[in-house]
Amino acid sequence: MTVPVLTLVEFTGRPAPSAHAPLLVLGPALGTSAASLWSGAARRLAGDVRVLGWDLPGHGASAPTDEPFTVGELAQAVLAAVDRHRTAAERDNEPSFFYAGCSLGGCVGRQLLLDAPERVRAAVLLGTAARVGEPASWTERAQLVAAAGTPTQVVGSAQRWFAPGFIERDPVTTTGLLHDLQGADRFSYARACEALAAFDAGTSPGAVQVPVLAVVGAHDVATPPGSVAEVAEATGGRLVVVEDAGHLVPAEAPQDVARLLDEHFRTAPAHDPEGARA
Repeated sequence: MTVPVLTLVEFTGRPAPSAHAPLLVLGPALGTSAASLWSGAARRLAGDVRVLGWDLPGHGASAPTDEPFTVGELAQAVLAAVDRHRTAAERDNEPSFFYAGCSLGGCVGRQLLLDAPERVRAAVLLGTAARVGEPASWTERAQLVAAAGTPTQVVGSAQRWFAPGFIERDPVTTTGLLHDLQGADRFSYARACEALAAFDAGTSPGAVQVPVLAVVGAHDVATPPGSVAEVAEATGGRLVVVEDAGHLVPAEAPQDVARLLDEHFRTAPAHDPEGARA
């Protein structure tokens, strides 16, 4: 297996953040791009922090791949992409960053907390469980999408992703997300399914010395509130349930998510690399 190369997307706001502003990195859900999932929340934050999103292989701006990869390798790829984006002086001055990820992007965040806690100042994990779904169902989906493409997932994803009534309330957002799903590379999507099939943080060391906020939609059927509560408990973090939201909380409730991220990151203590590994 090889570590995939990920492309970053920069979000801008008004006023533009200074070059010394803290860095926030946003992770996507399977089948989405960082832009379609996070734009609403990111534009509310980008004046205070520098905001970068990363795209999964074959999604959004990232090149496709048919090489297998794991969630751990995605975490390595995120670190590599962030380091490529920063200057050497920026990396030396502040190697850590804030992180928020939804679903698969949240699993990558959980992996970063296990593998490189010294790089994460604080984390928000949305729609994230120690294990998302069942391995057999992910393997079956990977085989189907590799053979017939991502359009086979549109109906099921629309049912899993959103709270009841959201598609009718916000057709622009839902259309953009489902369009990204249809446009995702089928082989890259299948490899991401395989990565989720193999991911299980349930037996990994839990609590870390990094502030964690776990967020879940009250109507999330993919990662129900109970499973996200377990992540909060395992990491020593706090749980917030967003009413009238489903699995893709950043797209469904961008104002709430922006507020939660801002509050969590503003109250995070100064980062202690040695303490992160304690």
